[in-house]
Amino acid sequence: MKGFKYYIGTVTIFSTMIFSLVSCSSDDDDEYLGNWVDRSVFDGSPRSGTSTFTIGNIGYSGVGYDGDDYLTSLWAYDMDGDFWSQKADFIGSARNAAVGFQIDGTGYIGSGYDGLDELGDFFSYNPNSNSWQAIASLPSTARRSAIAFGMNGFGYFGTGYDGENDRKDFWKYDPNSDSWSELVGFGGDKRRAATTFTIGDQVYLGTGVSNGIYLNDFWAFDAATESWTKKLDLDEEDDYSIARSNAVGFTLNGYGYIACGLSGGTLGSVWQYDPSTDDWELKTSFEGTTRQDGVAFSNGSRAVVGLGRTGSLYLDDLYEFLPFDEYDDED
Repeated sequence: MKGFKYYIGTVTIFSTMIFSLVSCSSDDDDEYLGNWVDRSVFDGSPRSGTSTFTIGNIGYSGVGYDGDDYLTSLWAYDMDGDFWSQKADFIGSARNAAVGFQIDGTGYIGSGYDGLDELGDFFSYNPNSNSWQAIASLPSTARRSAIAFGMNGFGYFGTGYDGENDRKDFWKYDPNSDSWSELVGFGGDKRRAATTFTIGDQVYLGTGVSNGIYLNDFWAFDAATESWTKKLDLDEEDDYSIARSNAVGFTLNGYGYIACGLSGGTLGSVWQYDPSTDDWELKTSFEGTTRQDGVAFSNGSRAVVGLGRTGSLYLDDLYEFLPFDEYDDED
């Protein structure tokens, strides 16, 4: 949808309206680098709160909620061919707000919310056989809106909401022993609906909400030492407006990105993180409708963002981000 650009701001949702757009003149956005290019619309029904993992050049999106039903379907997006294909359904109960991650070419989905209860079960997906199997459940409080990532042959899981309280505990999954162990040392705030991205052997964690407050602390996890280091806050000296929840995070060519999300209303702003300077730069806003609970697939050199929802409108569009290209309203 060229010709409209979306900035940090709120979307006012009325019960009698499906959605509204926050738009600004594209001239204002021209000062920022970055271009968004339309990619293949999602083949399934529009949805949000899906769980994702990327294996090679294939991004996988499973489970979620479409406004009527909690889902079990799994879809794969081929970055090279720009097409979607449906895969074997998730074998656990239908859910949204679950986590997804990959370890050495195997995908994982677990935790989440089924409309009644928070969940703590986990499942692995083999892309070669297109099959699922149950693995060890989380030996802690079931929860939704947590974060997870794979690194150095292990999976890591933490934060989230357990139905009564926000969490800040972290757990490590060993696929060889099919077992979980608790980690210590995260000094950040409790939170739900946070965002992560991975650069090298560092995983960066930030954003999220707790007790109605959007959080500004920002952390780096060193996989070699399994220790956390506090970085500059996301509102350092009021230079940034990055705080939000329900955003997407991804990595491109050594930089980290946080895009879209929720802060009073849905957002379309995109921020780029430089780990060498611990600094952020505002990029061209997301091309489509502002949104929360979207998906991001990245293989390190390419990234696409889409799906999610704005109020009661569930979305199925997809855009590729070219962070150092000039904005082009014709592509």
